[in-house]
Order: sequence, then C-alpha cells, then structure tokens
Amino acid sequence: MYSVSTDAAYAVLFSVLGLFTILAILSAGYGASLLPSSVRNVVVAARSGGDDSSSSPSSDNDGKHHESITVKNVNSSGGLLATDFFLSARNSTGAFGIAMSFFASGMGAWVVYGTTEMGGTPQLSWLGVLGYSLASAIPGLFVMWLGPLIKDATQGEEAFSTTDFCRMRYGRVMQLACAAISVFYMWIFLVAEFTSISNVYALLVGKETFDWTNMVNLNVRYTTSIAVSIGVITVLYTGVAGLPASIVTDKFQGIMMASLVLLLTIVVSSVPENRVTREQFDLASNWTADGFYAMVTLILAIISAELFNQATWQRVWAAKDTPSLRKGFGVGSFLVFLLMMFFGIMGMIGYAKESQAYDNSEKFAYLAFFNILEPMAQGWHILVLIFVTSLAASSVDSLQNGITSLLSSDLLKISSNPELIKWMNRAILVGVNVAAVIKSSERYDVLGLFLVADLVCATSVFPVFLGLLNPDKWGYLSPTEWGAFMGCIGGIAAVLVTGVIVDSDAYEKKPFEYFWLRDASALCSLCGTNRMWTFIVTPTVSFITTVFFTFVDIQVRSVQGLRARAPIVEFSFDKKRDEKVDKMEKEGDFKEDAVAAVEA
Repeated sequence: MYSVSTDAAYAVLFSVLGLFTILAILSAGYGASLLPSSVRNVVVAARSGGDDSSSSPSSDNDGKHHESITVKNVNSSGGLLATDFFLSARNSTGAFGIAMSFFASGMGAWVVYGTTEMGGTPQLSWLGVLGYSLASAIPGLFVMWLGPLIKDATQGEEAFSTTDFCRMRYGRVMQLACAAISVFYMWIFLVAEFTSISNVYALLVGKETFDWTNMVNLNVRYTTSIAVSIGVITVLYTGVAGLPASIVTDKFQGIMMASLVLLLTIVVSSVPENRVTREQFDLASNWTADGFYAMVTLILAIISAELFNQATWQRVWAAKDTPSLRKGFGVGSFLVFLLMMFFGIMGMIGYAKESQAYDNSEKFAYLAFFNILEPMAQGWHILVLIFVTSLAASSVDSLQNGITSLLSSDLLKISSNPELIKWMNRAILVGVNVAAVIKSSERYDVLGLFLVADLVCATSVFPVFLGLLNPDKWGYLSPTEWGAFMGCIGGIAAVLVTGVIVDSDAYEKKPFEYFWLRDASALCSLCGTNRMWTFIVTPTVSFITTVFFTFVDIQVRSVQGLRARAPIVEFSFDKKRDEKVDKMEKEGDFKEDAVAAVEA
C-alpha cells in the first residue's frame, strides 16, 4: 500500500505550486531587481524589443525579413508587462525555451495513464505504446512545418492563435468555428488534467475514488480540493504574468520532469520486487492487429486535436525566429516521445509482474505504473507526487493562456484600455476553470475524454488548414469560407452516419452519443477497427465536402458577379481586411502555399 499522509501530500502540492508562482511573478519583473544579474537573466522573461510600442523590420536567421511587433514590455517600475507581450511573449524565446515549453506543456498528469494503459494491455502492447508515443510527438513536427507558414500568413497583424489566421484567411464564421473547437478541446484537456492529478493524489494517500459495487464516486471533497488548488494557483500566476510566466516555468518544469524520469527509471528497475523474467515479460510483449488499429487511431486522432491546441500555437509566436521554432519543436517532440515510451514500458513491466491479476480484473492496466511503484519507500511516492504536480501545472497554465489567446486580437482592437483586456481574460480563465473542476469531479475516463475531443477536432482539421494553399495555384483545393464551413459540417455528419452504421440500435435515436466512441464488442478501450475507421472516414469526408462546396460557392458567386472569396459575415472593422484581400487578388500577391514555402 502507499504510505503518503494527507498532510504530506498537501505540503507537496502547495510547495511545488508555490515555487512555480514565485518563478512566474519574478518572470514578470516583480522583484527581479533584487536578484543577482546571472539569476535574473535566467528567470525574467526575455524581451522581444525596445522601450516603445512600434513595428520594425526584423530578420530571422533564415535570412528572410519580416515585420515584427516591438513593444514596451515593462513599465518604469519594472513590473507590469505590456498587453501584447503578456498575451503572446512575441519573438522572445530561443530553441531551448521552445523545446522545454512544448515538452512540459503537452505532457500533463494524464501521461501516467496514457501509454501505461497501452503497455498494460497485452492486446495492444508494443504497437499501442509506439502509436501513442509517436502520436504525441508528431504534432510538434507538423508545427515545425506549418508554424512559419501560419506566422507568415498573419504577418503585420497582432495575431495570437490560429483563430486569427482563420479570421484573416476566411472570415468571422470560420474564426468562430475554429475558436469553438479549440475551446472545447482545451477545456476537455483541462478536465482530464484535473481528473488525473486528483486521482493520483487520492491513490497515493490511500483514498478510494469510486465504489464499483454501488457505482458512485467517493472522496469527492478531497479530489476536488486538489483540482481547485491547481486551478486557483495557476490562474493566479498566469493572471499576473501571462504567457511569459508559462514559458519561464515550463523551462524549470521540463528540466525537473526529465531529471525525475531518469531517476525513477533507475530506481524502479533496481527494486527486486519489480524484476521480471524473460518468460513473464513475453506475456506483455506482443505485436498484435489490435495494437496496429490503436496506433493508426491514436496518430490520426492526436494530430487532429493538437492542431487545435492554441497552447502549442502560442509557442509559434513566442519563438525568437524560425530556426528557434523548428529546433525547439524538433527537440521537444523527441523528449515527448521518450517520456511516453517510458510510461508505456513501465505499463508492460507492471503487467508482466502480475499478469493473472490484470487478466482477472483484480488490477487495471491504466494503474500499472503505480503498481510497480507500490513496493518502493514513501520518499519515492512523494517524489512521484512532485513529478505529477509539475506535469499538471505545466499543462494547466499553458491551456489557460491558450484559451485567453483566442479572441485577444479582436479585444485589442475593440478596447483601448490594456488593463481592461487583461481583466477580461482573467474573468474568462476563472469561468473556464470552475466549469472544468466541476466536470472533473464526475471522474470521467481520461482516455475517453480525449477521444471525444479528438473526434470533434478531426471534423474540421482539413477545412482550417487547407486555407494555407494558394488559390491561384491550387484552385478548388483552397477553400472559400462557405466551403470550409460546410466541410466542418460534413465532418460532423460523417461521425453521425458512421455511428448509425456501427450500431443502429444504440445510435439511431441518439446519434451524437457516438462521439464517445463506445464499443461494447471491443475487448479493450482501443481494440477493434470501429474507432480506426471513424478517424479515417471523418477527415476524409470533411476534405471532400470542403472541396465540393468550394467549387459550388465559386461557381454561384461568379454567376452573381460577387467576389469569389468574400467572407460570409463582415463587421465594419473588417473592411480594412477586405480592402487588403481585394488588393492582393488584383496583384496576385497571395502568400505562398505550404509546399512552395517549405521548398523556399
């Protein structure tokens, strides 16, 4: 049994969160003048420019010149971050910072369950572990490619997220569609984080979270207190210091996480009770068809979802230049892969130790890591609490900043009061966190939560990112706003129809229930082909629908004498954008498409 007392667990929680709060406040410049210069240079958020708000030309290391926004980042007292830097940390972070930030922000407390469950399930085994690890790392490689393109497409604008790209490329309808999907995904991510971290704390202090006999949640007050603590303290320091605080704390969290994983690897494998024979490990080590199905499902699902994770996209604008962006995301992706593989292998060792207990459902695959942790001394249990608290804090503060980035560009244009914008963002953060804490108390399955959000994102990934294609070169493959929006609707329709085909009795009357991807016939959470085919069919239908309705839209508008790529809805402050697009169309000065830009 685990031997951490409730008081010791709370002490770990508040000590770790307190450390990150101090780092965040220092990163904003508050009290930084008291630090030695060598420490101050590490802790205080790097500045992107000079003393006055202005636009000035800059040059990336790749030799291309861009317009970068240079802002007054700190007031005369050395404390208050300017609004743009508060929201974006624009052009301030080198390759190491981006690598650590991507690694730490993406790897939340959920990772102790993710690949662990794959490794602890013999039907999935190696391909499940590799699939989850690759799926978690590959989005960073996509951002290496797409990030500079999105950044170029929004050049000269105070962009903060891909919703700003949608507004400039398409119009308000696709901006709101992208924002809605992004908020949903990041909110689900928050719910999963609060659920995971509170479950881990309850487990290590010996509190049950669910009564399987009566099917009711237990110790809700304790688990909710953990989630509330994480939510409140991260809101506090992100509300004070914004995105720069998240990036600075990510550096320390990333280093801490990597060090603890190395230490745990050595210690866990050296405990006699955790040693397994070759014959025992062979029971856990399999290459199966179900593992392949899970690998395909996870790769398609997580790529689709992470492209809507604005916490990741914020690092694109925070990167100092394109080489820093690409190196940072490349290294960060590799670290993500290693961490996921670590937990997957721990899951396999856990199953190998007591395979019969897992087969008889006396033990659960998603808890396999904690089962091999059990024979270790209390100090190691406390170390794991420090580790998972760092994981949760790094993800939660990044998600909070990602959510506030969605409409920041429009808020800056509407209001001339920067402090009002900051307080509006703080109010949004509080509301989102309260809703996430309440939902986390219902103890949903973490993998199930992510699959719902992943499938929602898969309905719209092509409509959004096909917008990078040059319409002069790619024609109907470069969507109009109507085409893109109908592509999103087509993706949703594909999910509903697939659900009815899979199980008409279950989903004919409640088709939206299929978004949960429940499959009573499957032997495990990702076994079988239904989920895999759903994640293949959904984006495919969305792509086809986007192209078809783009063709129809252009033909109809040309007959009516209307501009082919005009937005569906316009506001008065969007007219400047329309004039710019009209000029670009006449002069043929659209941004290069993705392939051409990469080749250049």
